[in-house]
Amino acid sequence: MPGRLGGSRRAAIIAIGALLGACPVQAQPAKPAPSRPNIVILLADDWGFSDVGSFGAEFATPHIDALARAGMRFSNFHVAGSCSPSRAMLQTGVMNHRNGLGNMPETIPDEHRGKPGYDTVMNHRVVTIGELLQAAGYRTYLTGKWHLGSDAARLPHARGYDRAFSLADAGADNFEQRPIEGLYDKANWTENGKPATLPKDYYSSRFVVQRMIDYIEEGRASGKSFLASINFLANHIPVQAPDSDIARYSAMYRDGWTALREARAKRAAALGIVPAGAAMVTMPTTPDWRKLDADERAAAARVMQAYAGMATAMDREVGRLVAHLKVAGDYDNTIFVFLSDNGAEPTNPFASLRNRLFLGLQYDLATANIGRRGSFSAIGPGWASAASSPLSGYKFSAAEGGLRVPLIIAWPGHADIRAGGITDGLAHVTDILPTLTELAGVAGHGGSWRGRAVEPITGRSLVPMLKGGAGSVHGDAPLGYELSGNAALFRGDYKLVRNLAPTGDGQWRLFNLKVDPGETRDLAAAEPDRYKRMLADYRTYAKANGVLDMPAGYTADEQINRYAFEQQGKPRLIRFGLWVGAFVLLVSGLIWGLRRRRRAKSGWALSRR
Repeated sequence: MPGRLGGSRRAAIIAIGALLGACPVQAQPAKPAPSRPNIVILLADDWGFSDVGSFGAEFATPHIDALARAGMRFSNFHVAGSCSPSRAMLQTGVMNHRNGLGNMPETIPDEHRGKPGYDTVMNHRVVTIGELLQAAGYRTYLTGKWHLGSDAARLPHARGYDRAFSLADAGADNFEQRPIEGLYDKANWTENGKPATLPKDYYSSRFVVQRMIDYIEEGRASGKSFLASINFLANHIPVQAPDSDIARYSAMYRDGWTALREARAKRAAALGIVPAGAAMVTMPTTPDWRKLDADERAAAARVMQAYAGMATAMDREVGRLVAHLKVAGDYDNTIFVFLSDNGAEPTNPFASLRNRLFLGLQYDLATANIGRRGSFSAIGPGWASAASSPLSGYKFSAAEGGLRVPLIIAWPGHADIRAGGITDGLAHVTDILPTLTELAGVAGHGGSWRGRAVEPITGRSLVPMLKGGAGSVHGDAPLGYELSGNAALFRGDYKLVRNLAPTGDGQWRLFNLKVDPGETRDLAAAEPDRYKRMLADYRTYAKANGVLDMPAGYTADEQINRYAFEQQGKPRLIRFGLWVGAFVLLVSGLIWGLRRRRRAKSGWALSRR
């Protein structure tokens, strides 16, 4: 295993260093540090707004919280409502309809396939942060979830990353090389563009960090600064964690999601993440905890215990990476970016009888096995509402709970980032690329890259906010967004938003996020002029970005189920039908043969009379 070899090498180096330190040797001049900062991107999957201790979580994330103390927390940072569009915007600084992710493969309706901006993969009209930093002399590495294209020309090794061990799918098992059953036929892991095999002792968070440490050490002799993009599977479905991490929370979550949502809101306010006393809504899809029977409550509590354990397991790996960088002397010259790709996942895979029957055949669904190897579980809309507290909505929606996630940027000891600060100015995922290139002293591009026209970067550098500047770098400029029919227009402190079923009714609403981040008071009637101006701003954005209207009756949940059936359900039914047909033919042939022999015997007996 490369990881084990790497660990052995590091242990040997440390041991030799200790021995040399005990002996009088001639001092050697220190090797100069790279002139540019290293960059570490820590991308969590499906973490809600308050799923970090420094944003209000009750479970342990001490290492991420330490980065928060060393840097700046953004309490008004927005991404897309689903993973791939966010990831493409993070990679390119370009809005999702321009970078090809107007929708994802799993959620796009057939009517939109092939239309401009609806490639369902990151297109070649954009330049990635890997390509920019690679051209500037950086070592560039990526591990973990990619989900931006699976063909050879679209995998990370072809998009600016020197080394990459990546998963092309939306998610996969965390303990073995196994897909999400029913959604994919295999777990599409590759290394440097070639099919790869996971180790037998694989656990996702541990593996993606160890592989990154290996890459960093293998390239250390070059003396170049590095970009390390670590893309965790935690806490995407299936929710899974080591037994010890689940056990840590065995006494928690028995009071249910409503109590947790309220407790998180209080902590977030006490931390200064949201205004004190911010109002909250109860999502219509949130079940009543009091109406669950004892077995249902036990299973629900166990799922959240596993979710908390999965987050803590990931945080521990972040701490291991940071400790390694400190020992290696890299820590002070490294910019850390921590964020989630969207809000908490509300999907309940067991909502339909068909899914329950199918998953029951594929996994051990016993309550005692939830979160363990061989399990399949998800927190559902109840716990997702708590993970998003005190915001409304969750993943897939354009409500704040779907779009607003934690962001931490730290450059330890560096004057450009105010340690321990919190900013409530509007920030967007497209802002990350220009922020990092400015801090690194690397030129971006002006819409032209290596002799060809490309989409210009639309994000704005957050450096003024990192230095403690008041307000947002976006000022009063309109900032539009759309995915799967759920849409928003941000302008200053205000947000115009529309959500389709099941989290909305398709009507536009207006909120002042400064005082009402929970989106509880619709101001459309009270401020009609602002409402009309922002609606006009949205229509301008939609036209400029080629946004298409959704087919009647569309919902992302139904489309995912349809995609799963088309990709896996239908082929399995066909194979099952062929197997049944072959079996019927075989049995029919046997019966026919038996009858023929009986008739033959009867005829022979008659002829003997």
